Amino acid sequence: MAATKRPSASFGPGAEERIARALEAIVAHLSATSPKTSAADAFAQADAFVWHPDGRLAPVPHVSRVDLGLLKGIDRMRDILIENTERFANGLPANNALLWGARGMGKSSLVKAAHASINVSRKPAERLKLIEIHREDVESLPALMDLLRSSHFHFIVFCDDLSFDGNDASYKSLKAVLEGGIEGRPDNVILYATSNRRHLLAREMIENERSTAINPGEAVEEKVSLSDRFGLWLGFHRCSQDEYLAMVKGYCGHFGIKLAEEQLEREALEWSTTRGSRSGRVAWQFTQELAGRQGVKLGGKQSSPSS
Repeated sequence: MAATKRPSASFGPGAEERIARALEAIVAHLSATSPKTSAADAFAQADAFVWHPDGRLAPVPHVSRVDLGLLKGIDRMRDILIENTERFANGLPANNALLWGARGMGKSSLVKAAHASINVSRKPAERLKLIEIHREDVESLPALMDLLRSSHFHFIVFCDDLSFDGNDASYKSLKAVLEGGIEGRPDNVILYATSNRRHLLAREMIENERSTAINPGEAVEEKVSLSDRFGLWLGFHRCSQDEYLAMVKGYCGHFGIKLAEEQLEREALEWSTTRGSRSGRVAWQFTQELAGRQGVKLGGKQSSPSS
C-alpha cells in the first residue's frame, strides 16, 4: 500500500514580506504595552552609573571604592574636594575640579570616596549621583548633558585619566560643556576629571603647535585653556617615605593584618624599592601581598588608590 504523501508547504509570492510585516507589528505592540521607565525612575535605582555613547546609562549597584579614612597623605586635597562637593550637593555654587599629578596617589579613589561620604546621611531623593564617562566617549558629553538637565537630582560627571594626544579634537566637546556652549553646563551637573597632565595635553603636542604656527602663543592658547576651565585644580605629588609607611600601616590596621612594626616597615620599603616607586597604589599592592601570606581576606568592594 503506497504511503500517502503530505502536501508540500507553499507560501506563495510575497509571503516572506507578509511574515516580516506581521513580526514588526507584534514587536510594536509589545513595545507599546510594556511599562516604560522614566529617567527619574532610572536615576532612583542607583547612586552611580556608567554612560554609554548610545544614550544608555548603566547602573552600578556596588561602586569599587576605598574608605575615605584609608586615603593617606592627601589631607588638604581631600578636604577641599569634599567641601566643594558638599556645596554642590546642597545647591550652592561649586567648581568643576581637575585632579592631576603623580600616578597611584589616589585621585580617582578620592572622587569616589568623596561621593560616598556626601551621601551617608542624605535621603534617597537628595542623594548625589556619580556618572562615569570614558575618555573615548567625551564627544558624547552634550547628549549626556541634555539627559541630565531636566532631572531634580545633582550629578558628578567623572572622567578618569583624561588627556588628549595628537590631532584629537574631542576636547572641544569638553570645552563647550565646561563653559563655552550656548546652553553651558546644567546647574545640577558638575565635572570632575583626573589626569597625569596638568594641561591635559602631551608636551610634544603643545610644542608641535608652537613650532608650526604663525603666532605660536595663539595657536596653543585654545588647547591649553581647556584645563583653565576647571575652577579647582588639585595637585597630587609623589609621597614621602613617611607618608608611604603611613598608608601601609593604615591599610594593615583597617584589615587586621598583624606584623611587628619594624618588620612591617622593612618589608614595605623593600617592596617599594623593587617597584621603583612609593604611592598609594604600591602601598595597597604590598598590603594585598601581606594579607595573602597571612591568610587574611580583605573582603568588601575595595579598590586600590589609583591614577
